[in-house]
Amino acid sequence: MPVGVENLNCFFNPKSIAVIGASGNKASLGALIFQNLNEGFRGSVIPVNEFHQTVQGVKAYPSVGKIPGKIDLAIVATPAHTIPQIIEDCGEAGVSGVIIVSAGFSECDPVGQQLRKQIIERKGTFGTRILGPNSLGVIRPKNNLHATFGDKRAVPGKIAFISQSAALCGTVLDWSQETKVGLSAVVSVGFMLDVELSELIEYFGADSQTRAIMLYVESITNVRSFMSAARGFARTKPIVIVKAGRFSKKGSLRLVNGAHLTEDALYDAAFRRIGVVRVDEVNELFDCAKSLQMQPNPKSSSLTIITNADGPGVLAADQLALKGGELAVISKASESALRSILPYYCSLSNPIDLLEEAPPQRFQDALKVCLNDPEIDSVLLIYSPQGVTKPVSLANMVVDLFKNVRKTVLVTLLGEDQECQEARRILQLNNIPTFKTAEEAVAAFMNMYTYTQNLELLYQTPEEIELKLDKPLRLKGIIRRVVSEGRDVLNLEESLALLESHNIPIAKTTVAKSAKEASDIAAKIGSPFLMKALQASETTGNRLTIEAYSNQGIDKKFNQLRHEIESSNLEEFQGIALQPMQQASVTKLFLGLRKHPRFGPVIVLARISETPGVLRDVAVGFPPLNQILARRLMETAKLHQTELLDSTAFNASVVEQVLVRFSQLVLDFPEVKEINVHPLTVCGSEVVAVDACVTIDLSKVMREQAEHDETLIIAPYPKKYVTKRQLKNGVTVTFRPVKPEDEFRFNELFKSLSQESILFRFFQVIKELSHDTLSRYCNLDYDREIAIVAELPDGRIIGVVRLILGSDHKTGEFAITVGDSWHGLGLGSKLMEYIIKIANDLKVEAIYSMVSSANSKMVNLCGKMGFEEKPVDEDTVEMWKKVPTQVDSA
Repeated sequence: MPVGVENLNCFFNPKSIAVIGASGNKASLGALIFQNLNEGFRGSVIPVNEFHQTVQGVKAYPSVGKIPGKIDLAIVATPAHTIPQIIEDCGEAGVSGVIIVSAGFSECDPVGQQLRKQIIERKGTFGTRILGPNSLGVIRPKNNLHATFGDKRAVPGKIAFISQSAALCGTVLDWSQETKVGLSAVVSVGFMLDVELSELIEYFGADSQTRAIMLYVESITNVRSFMSAARGFARTKPIVIVKAGRFSKKGSLRLVNGAHLTEDALYDAAFRRIGVVRVDEVNELFDCAKSLQMQPNPKSSSLTIITNADGPGVLAADQLALKGGELAVISKASESALRSILPYYCSLSNPIDLLEEAPPQRFQDALKVCLNDPEIDSVLLIYSPQGVTKPVSLANMVVDLFKNVRKTVLVTLLGEDQECQEARRILQLNNIPTFKTAEEAVAAFMNMYTYTQNLELLYQTPEEIELKLDKPLRLKGIIRRVVSEGRDVLNLEESLALLESHNIPIAKTTVAKSAKEASDIAAKIGSPFLMKALQASETTGNRLTIEAYSNQGIDKKFNQLRHEIESSNLEEFQGIALQPMQQASVTKLFLGLRKHPRFGPVIVLARISETPGVLRDVAVGFPPLNQILARRLMETAKLHQTELLDSTAFNASVVEQVLVRFSQLVLDFPEVKEINVHPLTVCGSEVVAVDACVTIDLSKVMREQAEHDETLIIAPYPKKYVTKRQLKNGVTVTFRPVKPEDEFRFNELFKSLSQESILFRFFQVIKELSHDTLSRYCNLDYDREIAIVAELPDGRIIGVVRLILGSDHKTGEFAITVGDSWHGLGLGSKLMEYIIKIANDLKVEAIYSMVSSANSKMVNLCGKMGFEEKPVDEDTVEMWKKVPTQVDSA
């Protein structure tokens, strides 16, 4: 269990529980909680009631402070106004955790708000953790812990359910009983005054009893910590979520021409970014979670359907197409094999129809053929209880066939009689998920495939995109000048200069302040050209523009546009910009930045419709972006469609580069509140920002970048840790944080290591590192882990030091690797010194490392650095050091 969330053990593995508000009144919450705990919990359960000496025949205490011995968990079911004092009493008594089931703490109620504030104040410095208020409680089936007032029980299993809705906890318990799919825990979080969703994800992510996590969420307060926790475990444990409020207008962002971006779209993008599977309905939540927990992930969206009922097979195929999947192609060899064993009147195309009279052998033969087909990796068997095949015998046959098969298998049993229920029980006990309808099975399959896609996004290695920045200090000066002039909106010329500073191509733009200047500029540009106001309209985001196809009448056009500008609500006339007109065959995109109070900077990409001013296929992403994330953003905006990629008017790679550079611009200029690039045109390999408008956040102009990192929901690349060091042989190396693009370089370092070095670093001999492993080493969440590589001028990596933070960020585990040919040059010492400085900068209190006892160089180095040596076993020692606070920040 990671350090930091281990203090949640008091909720899920308590040895002693006090029920405050326990009562003999069987209808009260306290009585129900006390009764539930006494029906199986193996620890001590102590009632607290100031008015009675016994409760349900058990000695009661007037307050928690009067109970002898240590209390791990207190469950409070008393009126809301009593809770603040009870929390203080629990803190003074050393109670580790408190679950508040009491209601009366609504944020909409001034009294409730005041009580919430008092609870936080009374909690003080005791360190007591609080779940709730308004929590249904927690259930830990394997421990017989039923710390709730509900009367429903759960089947022990491997899925944890965390919910912001108490009512849905009852629903999931009904589902567990009906399907016999087990749960490792049920947690009702209530109003989350203390314990947050991210902490619970951390806890169950490290919990050996849990293989998958289901969440019902209505709102996420700390998006960054949630995303960090979920991303940290989504690779190893599927996380499936229902997020309520899809159609709420709260938190929406204005784009251009009246278009809006909903907050729900931001949640969608955030979940995709961290590998979480979002489903639409609670039933889908259950189906997806159980399927991912039971079955291997589908490799593709292609599915083979085998059925003895034509109608459900067709409906399944339709549903598959609607959700973006496809029917697998039956190979010629498999088709021939099926033809030899099935009656001539059976359909051999997908779906494979065995017909209603199909005997057990026909099912078995068809399944064997599909299992042996290397092109088929996912199968849906749809069974209708008709003919001579009985559901239980079919279930046993399917279990036998799939014992040694690593393919995704789903089964739909259409019947509701006792035999079908028994068949479902047999299948699910053997990790084969079953469904009552073919549509439910297809939805689960496609949600499983979404998880596969999300993992691919986490694992893919991006191509390196060079970021050449042009005079960022000069741009900072432009922004300060604009603000000093009383403006918060950059004009066209200034806005395009900001884009150009990050190597984003812009349309050649020249400003004329008189008709004569305009005529001279137009002659140089050539026809046709555009004449534009420098300032854009605040209400529509559009810019007054006149198209000119020749120099004739340019004086009249200039004066006409000037009059429109001066007559509008735009600022004082500053001149008119002239640009060459773009080709008609270009693809037009909208690229923008918005700031959201919960999600921070949001990058928006959309296609500009042929209908003027209309955006379609709007996609959102969050900085920082790399090449892979940029490509996924383009796919969401449907820029991967064949008609675009095959067109000479569109080159995907150049748009990827612009998106990555735009992302860096957003990070480098936190004082920028809004950007509209409208349009960004693409023609072949040429991308041009034709028009742009940038709005400044005046409150942030004079602040430093470091102060704004917390507004990002994804930790940015910590470039402040880039520095240089000189080795004993005079070679200068660059110390810098690792990047996802470093995967090849990191692998080359590993290949250069001797077997002894590999054994010392990994505690086993490893011949090669897989792509997945390399991705874990290079694609980091900098909120949880940082690795500093030592890079030679030619780009080779010769050493690395890694610091993995505990969930409380107070401790960190480190490890150092130095290429064998670079030993003895002081590189290890310099890496060690640097990671200690970084640990200090991150406010880490202590760092440690597990070191082989035979690794004398590392043991000696740690000794010289002041580490304490603690034997772990005969082969391993722990080197531990308190991080000195006097060390200057890195």
